[in-house]
Amino acid sequence: MRILLSNDDGYFSPGLACLAEVLSEIAEIIVVAPERDRSGSSNSLTLDRPLSLHKSHNGFYYVNGTPTDCVHLAVTGMLDLVPDMIISGVNSGANMGDDTIYSGTVAAATEGFLLGIPSLAISLTDTLNENYLTAARVAADMVKRFRENGIQSPVLLNINVPDIEYQKLEGIEVTRLGRRHKAEPVIKSKNPRGEILYWVGAAGAAQDAGEGTDFYAVQHNRVSVTPLQIDLTRYDQLDLITSWLDI
Repeated sequence: MRILLSNDDGYFSPGLACLAEVLSEIAEIIVVAPERDRSGSSNSLTLDRPLSLHKSHNGFYYVNGTPTDCVHLAVTGMLDLVPDMIISGVNSGANMGDDTIYSGTVAAATEGFLLGIPSLAISLTDTLNENYLTAARVAADMVKRFRENGIQSPVLLNINVPDIEYQKLEGIEVTRLGRRHKAEPVIKSKNPRGEILYWVGAAGAAQDAGEGTDFYAVQHNRVSVTPLQIDLTRYDQLDLITSWLDI
């Protein structure tokens, strides 16, 4: 089995290194990741300049672009064979609820899914990052499940792992995305020249976090696995908008 790994924290991320080490015991691994932290880059592609590919001392490849660039470049130009799976992570911090819209971690997996490859995004839900090994072992468990019980159509799974020891996990739960309150206001500051600067505020607290959501599962020390889709069409408004436009 051949697996392409990527992330949005950069090729030097300890979460990526841990993931590669664990998965290399059960599969052939190739790593193509951004040259720097590209968190929050979502599904952006670099179209205004060429991309360059370099190889690090540890064998990881890195690209001067986004997570989406990395997967797109690897699958459509770099690799001789299409990988059997793409895994993005292990991310430093959760990607639950509304986070998935902005997440570069989820975006790398999404690009794989759009290219017809089963893809996983895996995140450790606390930025203390004390248990990357737990998330890596969960990823390995998922790979084994795919290998033994393959799913016929490509899937995109968003996986969030509590930042606790593997033995303390309370199982796995298939979930839906929760929702957050709106983000905190931007934070104003000034540079040495007196110019006003703005920092994007923190994400809002969980709002829709009841049973069945990713927030709820993680809160109860369970791994959250959420199947995602790309179709953004709001079907229940098709007739409404048709009549509004008087078509």
